[in-house]
Amino acid sequence: MEKHVECLELLAIGKDLPQDLAAYAFRAMYTGEMPASCVGASLMGLKTKGEAAVEIAAGVTTALEQARLVEGLTGPRIDTCGTGGDNTCSFNCSTAVALYLAAMGHKVVKHGNRAVSSSCGSADAVESLGFTLVVEPDLVAAELDKHNFVFLFAPNYHPAFKRIGPIRKELGVRSLFNLMGPLLNPARPTHQLLGVPTARHVRLMAEVLALTGLPCGAVIHGAGGFDELTPFGPATVCWLRDGWLKNDRIDPESLGIPAHKPAEVVVSGRDEAVAVLREILAGKGNPAMRDMVALNLGCALHLLEDDLTLKQGVAKAQDAIASGTAAKFFKDILHA
Repeated sequence: MEKHVECLELLAIGKDLPQDLAAYAFRAMYTGEMPASCVGASLMGLKTKGEAAVEIAAGVTTALEQARLVEGLTGPRIDTCGTGGDNTCSFNCSTAVALYLAAMGHKVVKHGNRAVSSSCGSADAVESLGFTLVVEPDLVAAELDKHNFVFLFAPNYHPAFKRIGPIRKELGVRSLFNLMGPLLNPARPTHQLLGVPTARHVRLMAEVLALTGLPCGAVIHGAGGFDELTPFGPATVCWLRDGWLKNDRIDPESLGIPAHKPAEVVVSGRDEAVAVLREILAGKGNPAMRDMVALNLGCALHLLEDDLTLKQGVAKAQDAIASGTAAKFFKDILHA
């Protein structure tokens, strides 16, 4: 029996693929060895059964085999990329967090794409602000040294996905590839703040991060159905450090963040999204959006700075936002 048929037989009876067979299946998808019909059937089989952590991890590790990886980076570096798929049309919170982190002295390797479920994707936002979408791996280190921030435009680092794209489009439904995007950062971050679209994905994606070797991170699902921490109510979180996982709950009000409503963080399109982002980077704009950035920025600072509690991280974030630290740090780019 051919291996891809063996995969389909297991999925058809609701069995998880063992690691070696999952790795074979994804490698065959990326290289074109698996027929398109079997790729589609495998993706639907995984979706129907419910993807297991070991299967997603196999998809990630084999995709990275095909990727244009960034070599030679050292020291702590963080990504704030979420999975998307929450369909909330909210402002670019994770991009604001990334730029504040860089302004505060942390190295940020932001991996992202254009809009999928949002009004304005991270790539759209960063490009509109005046940043370069870095496409060559050998230019990443210099850009990171210059600005503490580099944006890695996902399609340019994962050529194998060009084979998968038409099949995914024909299927027309979300698959595990929609979850994998944030796990495929070619600069291999040491820290990650990963937002997911449902609470059931929190522990699953934390397990995947552990299996793929991330040293330190947090997987979050915020109140209101957001793939970020929100000031609308408690969030579900799973902390990861050196392979250990801990389920938790984050209550914004206990961190000094007042309650807001989801409608307060919605933007209508790219122009409004970029205008809002400029305001937030300058410490101005909508209080709900500023508080949402403070929550996520505080969480990222808590991951990066060993002696900083989550509450201290949020307070430090609020101070940075109040002073418009990001706009000051990136003044040459933002005012160009």
